[in-house]
Amino acid sequence: MDEMKNQNKAENKSNFTTVVGANPYNSKKEKTKTGFGKSVLLPFFSGIVGCAVVVGTCFGVPSIRENLLNSSSSSTSGISNTSSSGESSGYVSQISLSNYSDTAVYAANKILPSIVGIKVEYTVNNSMLQMFGQSSTSTATASGSGIIISDDGYILTNNHVISSTSEDSFYQISEANKITVTLFNDSTEYEAKIVGKDEETDLAVIKIDKTGLVKAEFADSDSIKVGEFAMAVGNPMGMQSSVTTGIISAVNREITDTDGKTYTLIQTDAAINSGNSGGALVNSEGNVIGINTLKLTGNSVEGIGFAIPINSTTDITSQLIEYSKVKRPYIGITGIDLDEQTAKTYNLVVGVYVKSVEDFSSAEKAGIKPGDVIIEADGTKITTMDDLTKIKNSHKIGDEMKIKVNRDGQERELTVTLGEQP
Repeated sequence: MDEMKNQNKAENKSNFTTVVGANPYNSKKEKTKTGFGKSVLLPFFSGIVGCAVVVGTCFGVPSIRENLLNSSSSSTSGISNTSSSGESSGYVSQISLSNYSDTAVYAANKILPSIVGIKVEYTVNNSMLQMFGQSSTSTATASGSGIIISDDGYILTNNHVISSTSEDSFYQISEANKITVTLFNDSTEYEAKIVGKDEETDLAVIKIDKTGLVKAEFADSDSIKVGEFAMAVGNPMGMQSSVTTGIISAVNREITDTDGKTYTLIQTDAAINSGNSGGALVNSEGNVIGINTLKLTGNSVEGIGFAIPINSTTDITSQLIEYSKVKRPYIGITGIDLDEQTAKTYNLVVGVYVKSVEDFSSAEKAGIKPGDVIIEADGTKITTMDDLTKIKNSHKIGDEMKIKVNRDGQERELTVTLGEQP
């Protein structure tokens, strides 16, 4: 019985707690009224008064007030954008392209007065027409671009823009008969003369008889980085003063052209088309970082163009203006590259096989002979003629160059005093 009483007491207590929590009106009316005022109304009004005092105090202190306002502003601006479907896009704020547009406008306005259009006229002799008794001679034109490098008319361009000489069994193209230049916002054609040209670097300098020109400013092309803004400016497809934009895709890219010449170039995805050759590749400040010279073509190719770094042109340009050519050091040999397979086939070593030695050349004076295999130059291993040429071109005319050759299985070190390339 005692256990049942205790159990009933426990059950009554538990039920009461539950009922009071769910329905307070089971208590007497007087007690309910008094309890509500103490437990609800009094704390509520006390909280309002307390908040008012705290907020008033905080806004009365300048530093606290500023922090509160800044926090509110930051929270508002950090709201995510939502898509039309109502889902969050994940972007904190929209990106404005106005700065990019302003950069392009500034760069274009800066460089355009320094870019010229070049038109070349030359004679084509068609041997096939001549065989059938028809007129075999005609005049053709080509176009390109150039960069003004002095206010008195000197213009830098590509050698292939002004030098069209070529021939095969069907036709022959002469040297340029006439070169004309058109300036920015000027339809007048100014006749130009060739000051100097260099096939090895594909650079040339021409000049027009005019002063007061806007000289282009050069940047340091050695300091450019992949991803930087780039703008190509020139005369593509005869459309003068055209600009295209992109970025620097790569630097120090080694490219071999269709003639087998290897260049170290800047790669860009700014559109470069026929007629852009000789024009400028500029940075965000409108300063020249390169000379547009090559592009890759094909159905699967898009946005791969190349420019000669402007730093590599300064010495060449100076020599073309002063000497009408580039003075280079000279060894005086013709050579054949020997890879491992070829060397093994002929029982030789890897290197450059000396095919011939020119009479009275630096090579002959140093004791280099046909049949030697050049394996080292200035302590660097040599496997190709390009390797040898790079080291040779790092010297000046009159410098001494150490060359190690393998002759009949024996190694010999020779000293070559570099002459001037004829």
